[in-house]
Amino acid sequence: MKRLLWTSLLVLSVLLSACGTSAPTAAPVATSAPAVTATSAPPPGTIVASGVVSPVQVTEIAFAIPGTVTEVAVKEGDTVSAGQTLASLDATALQSAVTQAEDALRGQQREYDYWIPSRKGENPERRWLEAAKVDAAKAALTVAQAQLAQATLAAPFDGTVVSVDIQVGEYAQPGQVVIKLASLNNLRVETTDLSERDLPEVQIGQTAKIFVEALNQELTGKVIAIAPRADTVGGDVVYKITIELDDQPEGLRWGMSAEVNIATE
Repeated sequence: MKRLLWTSLLVLSVLLSACGTSAPTAAPVATSAPAVTATSAPPPGTIVASGVVSPVQVTEIAFAIPGTVTEVAVKEGDTVSAGQTLASLDATALQSAVTQAEDALRGQQREYDYWIPSRKGENPERRWLEAAKVDAAKAALTVAQAQLAQATLAAPFDGTVVSVDIQVGEYAQPGQVVIKLASLNNLRVETTDLSERDLPEVQIGQTAKIFVEALNQELTGKVIAIAPRADTVGGDVVYKITIELDDQPEGLRWGMSAEVNIATE
């Protein structure tokens, strides 16, 4: 009986001890949901797209004939005028060909003049033959002069030299780009991600506001061109829209990024 009593007391003591040492359950801590920043929608009647500043004219210039470069008349950053010489090839042989063609034409012209009817009687067949030879000599001279002209590269428009990739003494291959020219004083903005879904709302002549982040400045312009063919950017179908600026501010540079807002209403 005593043994049973002591056993019961021992069990009761263990149970009370366990209950007294149990750790309290921590109350859940309330956490705030992460803040969500709402993206501001464009104003009604406005289409927004990213853009990039680009020159109105850009050209890569190459010689049409092979030859050794004897002159590079410009360097990167130079401003040039239309028709100004940019670079030249060794034209010794070409100049000689022109001289020979000129001599041949003069000789053929003398032969033609010899058969003037008033001096040699009526011989229309021979005169016709000599006239044909004169025409052929003129054509040969024209070809020789054209080949000589190809030994000199001239600026096709007023612009700025943005790269020169040839040096005096190097051998230039036909079609090898040696000079790149751009009209940096006449820049425009081209969109890079205007969606095909927004394209139906865009029309030539619509006004646009362009924010250039690098200058922290807002410009104005109008739509002057819509690409006839789409591009694919990151899986999205986009169209390039060209914006002509009303004014070009100081410091605007080729390649600067811009945000374009086109007013469709």
